[in-house]
Amino acid sequence: MSRIGKKPIKLASGVSYTFDEKVGNIVVKGPKGELTQKIDPAFKLVEDEGELTVERPTDQKRHKALHGLYRSLINNMVEGVSSGFTRKLELVGVGYKASAQNNVLELSLGYSHNIFLAVPSELKVSAETEKGKNPVVTLEGSDKQLIGQVAAKIKSLRSVEPYKGKGVRFVGEQVRRKAGKQAAK
Repeated sequence: MSRIGKKPIKLASGVSYTFDEKVGNIVVKGPKGELTQKIDPAFKLVEDEGELTVERPTDQKRHKALHGLYRSLINNMVEGVSSGFTRKLELVGVGYKASAQNNVLELSLGYSHNIFLAVPSELKVSAETEKGKNPVVTLEGSDKQLIGQVAAKIKSLRSVEPYKGKGVRFVGEQVRRKAGKQAAK
């Protein structure tokens, strides 16, 4: 049995869910919003004393493969609507700037033009710049998948290069550096 799949999901206070067994839609509501996910209708959700357990119908390879996935997706939904998720990106480079207004992120990443990125309305974006430090872009929201997707898009606008370490990276991310021409001598 899946180790992740058999772990129970703790329902935080103020979080409720509805599961339509015919269609396979699960809707999780909480203080930070509402999330919907489609899962296989053959799977069952059992609630016991504030804990939710995902049960698979058979031991088929397909059901075993989806068991842990569905448990993780539902757990991320519960965690997202109760406490939310945050992702921070750091802009490393001379002259790199970021500013955010009305969910539109304006980035200056060393190109001849500024990049304007419209962030989905489900997310909240902010940009901070302190003197002597690199600009930091913060994404907040309840949908972990959406935050990861937007963060990956921002990161792909100027990926980190290995010689000087310039580019967009996650805060705390370690970049493997290369030595360059001096090491060849």
